[in-house]
Amino acid sequence: MSTPFYITTPIYYVNGDPHVGHAYTTIMADIIARHHRQRGDDVFFLTGTDEHGSKIAEAAEKAGREPQDHADALSERFRALAGTVNASQDFFIRTTDGPHKAEVQRIVDQLHAADHIYKAAYGGWYCTPCEAFYTEDELGPDHACKIHGTPAVWTEEENWFFRLSAFRDQLLDWYESHPTWVRPGHRYNEARKMIEMGLEDLSISRSRITWGIPLSWDHEQVLYVWVDALFNYWTALQYAHPGEDLTERYWPPTVQLLAKDILKFHAVIWPALCLAAELEMPKQLFIHGYVLKGGEKMSKTSGNVVDPFPFIEAYGIDALRYYLAREIRFGEDGTFTQEGFEQRYQSELANELGNLLNRTVSMIRRYRGGVVPQERPHRDEAVRNELLQPLGGVRRAIDEYDLTDMIEAVWKAVRFLNQLVEVRAPWKLAKDPSQGEALDEVLHTLAEGVRIIAILLWPVMPGSCEAILAQLGQPTEAVSLDLAEWGRGTAGATVGTPVPLFPRVEVAEPE
Repeated sequence: MSTPFYITTPIYYVNGDPHVGHAYTTIMADIIARHHRQRGDDVFFLTGTDEHGSKIAEAAEKAGREPQDHADALSERFRALAGTVNASQDFFIRTTDGPHKAEVQRIVDQLHAADHIYKAAYGGWYCTPCEAFYTEDELGPDHACKIHGTPAVWTEEENWFFRLSAFRDQLLDWYESHPTWVRPGHRYNEARKMIEMGLEDLSISRSRITWGIPLSWDHEQVLYVWVDALFNYWTALQYAHPGEDLTERYWPPTVQLLAKDILKFHAVIWPALCLAAELEMPKQLFIHGYVLKGGEKMSKTSGNVVDPFPFIEAYGIDALRYYLAREIRFGEDGTFTQEGFEQRYQSELANELGNLLNRTVSMIRRYRGGVVPQERPHRDEAVRNELLQPLGGVRRAIDEYDLTDMIEAVWKAVRFLNQLVEVRAPWKLAKDPSQGEALDEVLHTLAEGVRIIAILLWPVMPGSCEAILAQLGQPTEAVSLDLAEWGRGTAGATVGTPVPLFPRVEVAEPE
């Protein structure tokens, strides 16, 4: 039986167009999901859009359309982004889906019946872009939101509250017994400290807006958008496959990916809701940093964003996927720059990997009629062992969610093979008839080494790696990790025509 692997991204709020920050989380999740499929795991990859709340209602009003029409239009852009970045999600959930709303209402009714919810008056500082209340201590000067920089507004309402404070001890016990539940470690410490400092009950309804899931027992109130959104991880499994409930097969999530600005919602509120609803806890949360532009977090509210589409159009999606995973260590902040992108593209993708493939295919065509030589009995074990090391490094790095290290493990093999070409100099061996076996050995080593590299890099650059396999005369679907072993390639393969994998690009700087 294959091992279930359920991975989620946060669902993206449709109050503006998608940017590189959204692409980043989806791409990282896709890399992890694809790798686990290579292992033979039973993967379910979920992403989607969060479509209720005051921000959506306000944005729709400004656009002169109904909230549902506004949500439909923007959700489609996020779905299109997932397709553009070649994400392999198994389901794209929308919180306006009928089955999602019905299940959320059922759960909230259950919480209300169990006395986890009560009604009270409340006043607090409310940040509309965050859809959250904050205390004085959590805000900056002039009550500015520390995330968006916009002033929070004092709001007084009579709302329904979730007894979050009642779960403080249970949450601390959970954290104590699961010391790696939130990763990286400093985010675990941050979340635990939030709990230790005491929890205030959570306002889970709003009376000033109508765009949301109505409470069944109070039609004057709609459910707080964050409670609505968090339960998507559960509800999706009930209707992702029509007529089939996948909760027993996949729940709980294996890993949930999210950015650090929504840590409290996922590491404090979400597990408390799971406890109250008697849902098994997710196995792990992984918190990544921000993709920065000009040293600042990208934000639709501030307009400080990088549009990914010009880069995709000019360089191809695999170049963007590679750059984001290579340049920004998962779990830390990282800056997106055009200069850095172009440098990685030219020096590593074009000059190192692309050139290695081109030389390998060209030399096999020139010296052996396009047929990859058979492996010789007296093979170079040291070279072979060097090229087998990345497999272990890739597995370890993925298990740690260190995608930068994953790529570095493979790139050592890329550089090793480039050095091997220079040292062995096949063009010199080809001039000496007595060196035929030596030439066969180095050409076979190059073809087999590049094939293994393509399999290991496939989760990062699926299209490019399938093109590599095609040029090597290998089946493009042969990307299982079991095949990333020496000697598992198609024997006597005929290589294709060498085509530049990462051609030179001349583009104007995006605005």
